[in-house]
Amino acid sequence: MALKFRGSSSVKSFRVSERRGERVGMAQKNNFQFSIREYRPSDQHVVMSLFCDGIREHVYPAFFKAMSHPDHIGVALSISMAGYVLGGSSYFQALLFGSAWAGLIYYCCHEIYDGYVTRRLSTDMADIRANYLENPDNGFWVAEADANGQSKVVGMVAVTGKEGGEEGERFDDCNGGAMGGGSEFAQDAGDGRYGKISHMVVVFPWRRKNLGSQLTRTALDFCKERGYGRLVLDVSSPQRDAISLYQKFGFVQTASHSETHANRWFSKLARINVMQMEKFF
Repeated sequence: MALKFRGSSSVKSFRVSERRGERVGMAQKNNFQFSIREYRPSDQHVVMSLFCDGIREHVYPAFFKAMSHPDHIGVALSISMAGYVLGGSSYFQALLFGSAWAGLIYYCCHEIYDGYVTRRLSTDMADIRANYLENPDNGFWVAEADANGQSKVVGMVAVTGKEGGEEGERFDDCNGGAMGGGSEFAQDAGDGRYGKISHMVVVFPWRRKNLGSQLTRTALDFCKERGYGRLVLDVSSPQRDAISLYQKFGFVQTASHSETHANRWFSKLARINVMQMEKFF
């Protein structure tokens, strides 16, 4: 069953009604249509592209956030001054030395997110049918929008069922993305099964159109239907919009750390923190 929604600039609130077994809604302040349905094997190519682009787009925000930190600004200025002196009062040498530091920080940010993509493409994303569709405890949905009379996949969300006390994976992701935490933070307290958002991405032009909210509701509804006691997700600190969205749905931060699948020095230099957020039912 697909969940169908229509946007309208004249509508001030979100409404839902039932028609012939489908949920039909009006999205706030948006003039577009979209539906949420289960993943199909024919979606593989576009979903893979959506996933890769959605994760890698966080490299630049992470880089700019890291470089704006006072510590990195101080180091960049110090290195630039050293280049200026060693180069015999050369402004070019100063710029070169400062750029080298910025390049190192960018490399660290790139390795964290790009390495994560490479890892997931060889694990659960390598066979979505087997890992999600054929496992009743897991779910994978895509959002389709009507673009110039043609349906286009513009978002996705995936949920993985976990057992109480099960050890979590390192640097799992969410919205647009989101990344995951170390095992010591992802362990359940033994209060039963729970769900974990493993992937969530919305194409940039379709953000702020209520689509992320509907994908989140889809994940929450699935977890409630499966009898899970909570929904867990992990998000990296540069993803401010995602954090705001989850807070709107009542998610609270339960842990924070700087561990990723990459070299620990990469995470320290990139100054990326991973926050675990949960919503209890």
